[in-house]
Amino acid sequence: MQAQTMECQIASLRAEVDRLRERDAATREILGVISQNRDDEQPVLDAITRNSVKLCDATGAGLWLLSDEGDVTRLESTAQAENSENEVVVSVGLEFPFETISAMGRCLVGSRTINVADIREDPYYLDGDPVASKLVDKVGIRSRLVVPLLENGTAFGCISIIRTEVRSFSDAEVNLIESFARQAVIAIENVRQFKALESLNAELTDRVDEQVGELERMGRLKRFLPAAVAETVISRGADKLLSSHRALLGVLFCDIRGFTAFCETAEPEETIEVLQTYHEEMGRLINVHGAGVDHRMGDGIMVLFNDPLTCDDPAGDAVRLALAMRARMAGLSNKWKRMGYKLGFGVGVSLGYATVGMVGFEGRFDYTASGTAINLASRLCDVAEDGEILLSPKASIAVEGDFWVESRGELSLKGLREPLEVFRLTGGPERKKIGH
Repeated sequence: MQAQTMECQIASLRAEVDRLRERDAATREILGVISQNRDDEQPVLDAITRNSVKLCDATGAGLWLLSDEGDVTRLESTAQAENSENEVVVSVGLEFPFETISAMGRCLVGSRTINVADIREDPYYLDGDPVASKLVDKVGIRSRLVVPLLENGTAFGCISIIRTEVRSFSDAEVNLIESFARQAVIAIENVRQFKALESLNAELTDRVDEQVGELERMGRLKRFLPAAVAETVISRGADKLLSSHRALLGVLFCDIRGFTAFCETAEPEETIEVLQTYHEEMGRLINVHGAGVDHRMGDGIMVLFNDPLTCDDPAGDAVRLALAMRARMAGLSNKWKRMGYKLGFGVGVSLGYATVGMVGFEGRFDYTASGTAINLASRLCDVAEDGEILLSPKASIAVEGDFWVESRGELSLKGLREPLEVFRLTGGPERKKIGH
């Protein structure tokens, strides 16, 4: 009897391990689809609904988005998946007026998850709503889970999964679909940003009719660029700004120490949450410090000062941003440490001339910079230890009147023929004033 009980426990554990492996594989599949489809969210939404049906043993799943048509708010079906044994319940593209009494309506109004064990006991059905009656009596829906898609705490869509038997969705299944909802939001926002930037790049290549379209264009630019950068584009003209030219730049590179090792052991959701927090916090500081352009890839960020926005002290501005970033990352690192994440932060700053302008090909252009100053800042960031801000010789000379710096010795950096003396920032302007 005891042996039989143990065998049942082992079988149960194996089944649980299999379920966890399936969910991990589904999450990785969705993240892979997100990375491969920057300009189209549909493959991601299809993968999410398909895996929702599979992993929750559901009859069907759908993803719905709110849309406004004049004074009428409507719900549109953007992705659907059904168990292979069932007929299609809802077609993609179906629309109907938004209401607030159904499970979906309550989910969207309250921006919260709704888990209905038996729709026949739901007021939506008991009050005799014709749509509810059709879903229950003709389609045969019994249990339903609706999870909101949230942007700044407000629902703009939802994932709905159903069963044709009375079987409430478990907490584990609810958590899974909520994680899928977060991934759907990321995919939709990625495509929105990609299309916005694509539209911006197309618009910037044409001359603007200043007398007719300047105000309208300014409004559009401010959606994608800092206001000061947008104003510079207008005042100097897109052709002049975007054409290749040389500029003296203060260049800042930064990234998270230990991020690669963290990604190897962390869950995909943890990785996304860390990256999202990091980029949000660093992005706010970049805007506050008036940087002209920033580029991001993974945990790496490049920030340029003195183009397209000119400034009097590009190296000093880059160092001031580096100090603000380090201070903010210290707080984030302490928070992550309590969660078991060993993550740090390093920065490299250089000063020098670089070639700046649009690069790419038709339909895909980026405004970026290239040259020794860019490569040097990147290499300094690579060798910076946790909490270090390393400066190139030119950057060090430019800021030594306002900041404390010390030599870190000569280092052999990738891409440079000879060893280069590198400097470490040891104190900010407040400390410099006290020292004098």
